[in-house]
Amino acid sequence: MALFFTCVLLLIAGYYVYGSFIDRIFGPDAGRAVPSTTMRDGVDYVPMPTYKIWLIQLLNIAGLGPIFGPILGALYGPSALLWIVIGCIFAGAVHDYFAGMLSVRNNGDSVPNIVGRELGPVFRQFMNYFSVILLLLVGIVFVLGPGKLLSQLTGWPVNYWVAAIFAYYFLATILPIDKIIGRFYPLFGALLLFMSVGLTVTMILSPEHELLPRGLHLNNVHPKDLPIWPLMFITIACGAISGFHATQSPLMARCVTSEKNGRFVFYGAMIGEGVIALIWATLGLSFYESSSALGAAIAAGSPSGVVNEVARGLLGGGIGSVLAVLGVVILPITSGDTAFRAARLIIAEYIKMPQAAAMKRLMIAIPLFAIGFVISLGDFNVIWRYFGWANQTLAMVMLWAAAAYLIKRGKLHWVCTIPATFMTAVTFAYISAEKIGFGLPYTWANAIGIGAAALALGAFFVAFGKKVGSVPAE
Repeated sequence: MALFFTCVLLLIAGYYVYGSFIDRIFGPDAGRAVPSTTMRDGVDYVPMPTYKIWLIQLLNIAGLGPIFGPILGALYGPSALLWIVIGCIFAGAVHDYFAGMLSVRNNGDSVPNIVGRELGPVFRQFMNYFSVILLLLVGIVFVLGPGKLLSQLTGWPVNYWVAAIFAYYFLATILPIDKIIGRFYPLFGALLLFMSVGLTVTMILSPEHELLPRGLHLNNVHPKDLPIWPLMFITIACGAISGFHATQSPLMARCVTSEKNGRFVFYGAMIGEGVIALIWATLGLSFYESSSALGAAIAAGSPSGVVNEVARGLLGGGIGSVLAVLGVVILPITSGDTAFRAARLIIAEYIKMPQAAAMKRLMIAIPLFAIGFVISLGDFNVIWRYFGWANQTLAMVMLWAAAAYLIKRGKLHWVCTIPATFMTAVTFAYISAEKIGFGLPYTWANAIGIGAAALALGAFFVAFGKKVGSVPAE
């Protein structure tokens, strides 16, 4: 029990200590005009209260990742908890903060324009295509995942729920942000709170399950003996660091009313997601007697089956377990809707099509959803693995862009350069070893990952080492 609460306290301390440090490095200006007022259009640029923006940001970024990822990550043992804490404080929250604040500073720009401005036109073009592909994968994963959970809860066919969720996504993509997202997210947040607090308290009080019975150790206990490096760092994405968040932070960058709110909205929401990830990793480690038992449950019913089993096991089969499962369901739904919305905006920026008129939003949304539906017919497990790699790759590129922003202004770039280098090694090692990539032996794959990280770091200093302080402070 002490380990779980220590991890939670470390995340909270990280927000106040390291989050404040990151905020000082960036230097928010309370008197600077923000996009929600200078570019207000009543559709995407809409000023909203800070508490509501934080809640929307949390629900936007916290999809299936901080639930399914930590459940799968728990197979490796308590090391999953350490990665969530360290990754969230020093990588994920830093990534989200800069993705959001660089958007605030640049008229609410989406991630391709942010990356292009700092790393050059080649990266801009790459990110235009790559981010849209990632968002499609996110939207699809976050249709199929909640569809399966709702099917298990109601007994209705998965296809019915998939169609209903797609219909909701379409409306949330084309309507003004304050009409559906701004109105319904407080209710969704209440369900999320019930799920998070209810399951944690019940687990602590449960006479049948001891919280983290196996204690703290770094042994790899995966039942299939899969290596922690690099697999765990791809598996646990959204609870530690996620490139998907770089596509979501600009949505709220268009709604904040002051730069001073950036630490709370962007860094703080990621800390909140880290707590959710800790809860589900802990449940995975505690509800089942061993990693083999957890692995068997995942094999029998996927992570969604584990969610249903844990909720029913701790809260019974009544309204409590229903609300807990619904609390899990709203996370992917509230990320899937904004995934398609962000894809629409990135495409609109690329083709320079203003989005104030409903017809122009439909011109992008209709073919976007048609493509998404076709991809959703594929194998969920394969889609999930591609999503995991693409997600962390985008995070890596965004961190390099933030590092470039800082070094060009003579600021402490290492806060972004170190996690960028680390994620470069992770993503290259993963794609080199996995069957969806090159299928190389892990010894070779790890060497490629380390070599790619070293080359990226060297290229960074070659490109920007002579530009230290070349851009005046803003």
